[in-house]
Amino acid sequence: MSQPAIKLYGFPLSGHSHRVELMLSLLGLPSEFILVDLKQGAHKSAAFLANVNSFGQVPAIDDGGVVLADSNAILMYLASRYGNGQWLPSDPVGQARVQRWLSAAAGPLHAGPATARLAVVFGADVDAPLAISRAHGLLSLLEQQLSQTPFLVGEQPSIADVAFYSYVAHAPEGNVSLADYPQVRAWLGRIEALPGFVGMPRTAVGLQSS
Repeated sequence: MSQPAIKLYGFPLSGHSHRVELMLSLLGLPSEFILVDLKQGAHKSAAFLANVNSFGQVPAIDDGGVVLADSNAILMYLASRYGNGQWLPSDPVGQARVQRWLSAAAGPLHAGPATARLAVVFGADVDAPLAISRAHGLLSLLEQQLSQTPFLVGEQPSIADVAFYSYVAHAPEGNVSLADYPQVRAWLGRIEALPGFVGMPRTAVGLQSS
């Protein structure tokens, strides 16, 4: 019996949505992308708030009636249910290391590269120089980690790498150069070489994501 398509509610140019799209593709899971028109406020509609995500953000998924929101939570779910131990370590130390990077994805990654991208490309009302400065601070930490291990938590890719890829790869859209980070660029190449990799379009508009 074939796997039913997992519905992904998202916006094609949202890095948060792309995390989930990438994970679904890396796992080889059939999926149906349901466009949520953020420009028209579809994510704030009564139906979306009641049935998909009460926080009014993308992405969200519907896996046979299991409706989940928040990109990092969805990554955890997909890896746990379908990853066969390949994307989420089974040992407590490995899981804690993954969670550390997921927390960083929700914190420094969002405050740095993601916000710089919003500010510079989309004209969002945020402190662009501060976001760019924060982005370079985070990239320096990534460069240090990736000089020791090929992926964020060791020798194999995990959902930590998926959580970070989209906004790091698209950091130049926010005037955050990757020129000084050869290990980061090499890591991006390793992610892009994985079977099932799908990229995110380079042109974007304003969005709200979780």
